Amino acid sequence: MQQDNPTSQKSETMAENGRRAFVTGGAGFIGSHLVDRLLADGYAVTIYDNLSSGDLALTSQHRDNPHFAVVRGDILDAESLTAAMRGHDVVWHLASSTNIRAGARDTEVDLRCCVIGTRNVLEAMRETGARQLLFASSGVVYGDFDANPLEESAGPLLPVSLYGAGKLSAEAFISAYCHLFDIRACSFRFANVIGERTNHGVVYDLVMKLLRTPASRELEVLGDGLQRKPYLLAEECVDGMLFAFREVPMTAARPCDIFNLGTDTSISVGEIAQIVVEEVGRPGVTIRYTGGRRGWAGDAPVILMGAEKLRRLGWTAQHTSTEAVRIAARRLVVRHASRPVMVGAD
Repeated sequence: MQQDNPTSQKSETMAENGRRAFVTGGAGFIGSHLVDRLLADGYAVTIYDNLSSGDLALTSQHRDNPHFAVVRGDILDAESLTAAMRGHDVVWHLASSTNIRAGARDTEVDLRCCVIGTRNVLEAMRETGARQLLFASSGVVYGDFDANPLEESAGPLLPVSLYGAGKLSAEAFISAYCHLFDIRACSFRFANVIGERTNHGVVYDLVMKLLRTPASRELEVLGDGLQRKPYLLAEECVDGMLFAFREVPMTAARPCDIFNLGTDTSISVGEIAQIVVEEVGRPGVTIRYTGGRRGWAGDAPVILMGAEKLRRLGWTAQHTSTEAVRIAARRLVVRHASRPVMVGAD
């Protein structure tokens, strides 16, 4: 992103100014990929993570790097968050609940993790002087939208999950803080991000079901198999965020922006199940669908996101959704097939 210079009409890129990066959720699936890239690009990086779903093993290769630090903390702990953020230029805010379904059981989880947590991050930025923010939002903010593919200008947005409501609320708080307190921000509405480091999601769940039940001749799939969404490899997700960080112009008149981050292509859950069966090597397995338009309460059955806004700026995903799913499934099999698993484990 580019931030306007108050002493000059020439703007500077945020990437040039923001060499000290603070990554909430940096020990997580996407966060660990981001940390890899930031360190490789010469940034000093601090991870701030409560490790509720993250795993420091994902960043263990950086343990001896003098430009890498880890702070175990929760974004709900405002005092700890502010203390850890001091001295950093740019904040990459990825910390969040990773379980969309949890909101149907605990209606406070997304309020805490998405809304209050993001507000705490913004307040910590006010206190410490960090003025550059990259936020991991989600395509689920669109809800059940009739128009497809969805562009960033679509509205009104009516989420069907509390996770979607939380992410949309966080986007609104970010916009307000940008306009009131001289912060510059980009929010990214992710497609379904997949890869070998994940520990949740449909591709992971189906691969693990088959690996954990080698004698089973059936694979149960939630819903009717017709749910259709875009899928993006984690490294391409990080590449898209870094592209915007370097290239998107930000000014006082337009201090924040929103981008769909994904691909114009999509794939159905039924097609995903078939790919997983092939990649695990279980051709005789029968795929059984549980029925219902939604796979679970709060599921948006169809999300087709347009990525034209970033494409016009020069970035596009290199793999289709189908290619991404096959690559991710293959990597997950390699990562987990040799590990002992407990039959029937969650």
